[in-house]
Amino acid sequence: MAAAAAILALLPQTQCTRCGYADCAGYAQAVAAGTAGINQCPPGGSQGVQRLAEATGLPPVALNAAHGVEGPRFLAVIDENWCIGCTLCIKVCPTDAILGSQKRMHTVIEPYCTGCALCLPVCPVDCISLENATPGASGWAAWSKPQADLARNRYQFHSYRTSRERAENDKRLEEKANTTLADLPAHSQHTDPAVLDQKRAVIEAVLERARQRRGAQPASGSG
Repeated sequence: MAAAAAILALLPQTQCTRCGYADCAGYAQAVAAGTAGINQCPPGGSQGVQRLAEATGLPPVALNAAHGVEGPRFLAVIDENWCIGCTLCIKVCPTDAILGSQKRMHTVIEPYCTGCALCLPVCPVDCISLENATPGASGWAAWSKPQADLARNRYQFHSYRTSRERAENDKRLEEKANTTLADLPAHSQHTDPAVLDQKRAVIEAVLERARQRRGAQPASGSG
C-alpha cells in the first residue's frame, strides 16, 4: 500500500469533503490505512480511481455514487447584486479564493477556486452559483497537476492561517480570563462570596480545559 503522501499527490485537491473526510489529506490517510475506498473522490472521476488503484495495488472499481458523480471542474460565481457582504463564504473557502470584507461585495478569484461548493450552503441570500469551467471535460481531464499543486499549497496556507488566528484568539481570551481571575471582585457585579466562588470555579474550569486542549493539539503540518 502506498504512503498517504503519495496518495495525496494523486488527488485533485478540491478539499470538497465529498469523500467523507475533512480534506484531501484526511482521505489520503484513510486510503493508506485501508479504511476508505479508492473510489470516493468524484472530482478525480474514473481516472482518479485508476490512479489510486495503480498506487495502492488495489483493483479499479466504479466510482461510489454515494459520494457523488464525476463531473467538470466548477467555478463559484457570486451575484454582485445580491451579495450582502456577510463573509460566511470567505470563512469556509478552503483556498481563500473569495475576496471581500464585512458588508462589502465579495468576489471570487477564479484561478484559486476549486469548485468545492462549500460556499453555497452557507450563503444566506443564495447569491452563489457554480459554472462549468471545463465544458466537455470531467474528472482528471478537467484538472492539471499545476492546478492541483496550487490548490494544495493554498489550502495548506489557509489551514496554517486559520490555526494561527484561532490560537491567537484563544490566547487573548485566556489572558482576559486570567486577569479577571486575579481580581474577581473588581470584575464582577456581585459581592456575595458564594457567587464569586462559583464564578471563580467556572473560570478555572474553562482555563483548565483550554490548557488540556492546547496540550492535546497535534503538531501542525500536512500529509
